[in-house]
Amino acid sequence: MNKITGFLQFERELPAKRPPQERVNDYNEFSERYSDEKLNQQSARCMDCGVPFCHSGCPLGNVIPEFNDAVFRKSWKEAYDILSSTNNFPEFTGRICPAPCEASCVLGINAPAVTIEEIEKHIIEIAFDKGYVQPLIPHIRTGKKIALVGSGPAGLAAAAQLNYAGHTVVVYERDDAPGGLLRYGIPDFKLEKWVIDRRIQLMEEEGIVFRCNAEVGKSININDLLRENNAIVLAGGSTIPRDLNIPGRDLNGVHFAMDFLTQQNSRIAKKQSEVADIIATGKNVIVIGGGDTGSDCVGTANRHKASAVTQFELMPKPPGDRTDFMPWPTYPMILKTSSSHEEGVQRHWAIATKEFIGDENGNLKALKIVDLEWKFTEQNKPAQFIEIPGSATEIPCELALLAMGFIHPQHEGLLNQLEIELDDRGNVKATENSYHTNIPKIFTAGDMRRGQSLVVWAISEGRECACKVDEYLMSYSLLESRDTNILQQL
Repeated sequence: MNKITGFLQFERELPAKRPPQERVNDYNEFSERYSDEKLNQQSARCMDCGVPFCHSGCPLGNVIPEFNDAVFRKSWKEAYDILSSTNNFPEFTGRICPAPCEASCVLGINAPAVTIEEIEKHIIEIAFDKGYVQPLIPHIRTGKKIALVGSGPAGLAAAAQLNYAGHTVVVYERDDAPGGLLRYGIPDFKLEKWVIDRRIQLMEEEGIVFRCNAEVGKSININDLLRENNAIVLAGGSTIPRDLNIPGRDLNGVHFAMDFLTQQNSRIAKKQSEVADIIATGKNVIVIGGGDTGSDCVGTANRHKASAVTQFELMPKPPGDRTDFMPWPTYPMILKTSSSHEEGVQRHWAIATKEFIGDENGNLKALKIVDLEWKFTEQNKPAQFIEIPGSATEIPCELALLAMGFIHPQHEGLLNQLEIELDDRGNVKATENSYHTNIPKIFTAGDMRRGQSLVVWAISEGRECACKVDEYLMSYSLLESRDTNILQQL
């Protein structure tokens, strides 16, 4: 690095955010951008390690010290070229990635890690501002046709890579606009949808065709796609939520978290929902599930002006810092406080919900809960729990949101029609080495293959799957380089 003592001179500093009491009044993104000076200082904290563990911490293998160095030198085109060589969508990961790269930052051994995620976001936004992001149109087309089913991050990444390789790509999306989870799962205050539209427009200019309101297996016949295409990639995601089948589950006021979030995103986009509105205004809201989806529900409920927002987690409260059982550079399972938590929520751990209690009209009015005592393994991992006698209590609740994760992709329709082979968890079976299903010409990637995961993993899966599809069609693949810029020079 040009400033080898930067990690000693500058402290980790994140960009300013609008105050919680202000930002809960709208659905806009609320993080500001670094000043030129602050961005320079934060990039200077990168140590240019002899062994940069951040590379392995990132599922995409981003070349982090190199783009940090380019940022420090204000060589923006170089920084963009380095970043985009491994990451198709830095504008997404720079906003919503939990940054496993930062957990592996060598500086993080005894000091706060480099702000890699924020630097990544600044690189791509500066690149857009300066006009460096231009359509990458293949010089030669192979004549091969590929159908992509699903336009979430895995499908978009696979589509982009296969298009760069010269194939003709059509993406089929059952919703009314591309993006999948990015568009209808992630709240606007974390990812405004113009960011997605900007990228989709770029991909269309590159030659990719998007067909929306097109559900393969329903409005689109899978046999037609098999006949008309040289390969098919299934990237439909993991969409079946985990349910909580306890007494009172059918009461009015008990909903899956994604139904709540999807409806709000549609509302912001001024699109009408086909189901009854799920509104948190003036209600006691309880979010069951302590992950990112639950956090998104907290932020959305606060913007609805809920009377009170509470979040329950079945697992015990995580530690605030690394323990001996989660050493660097592993990803630490420590307590995380999201921006939504900052806006107001009561958080409780080691809680089990036993019953949804309703009134005479069938509306939810309370939850019956019980405290748990967890037993741990020798590696300090939660192993089993018992209910604490006498801890059962009722808590007022008019809206309960189930945010307990997703179990597998939707089987009804496309997958059942194909009679495709599934693994023990109900995901589409395909190895990480081939991404090839048991059906000729059909590949799969993303959450549909590996189960519920991170957006950065979905992008990685899409890129790697595209490489295998290209190799299947052409007997070799230039995509193996992992560098999309090389393809543009051929």
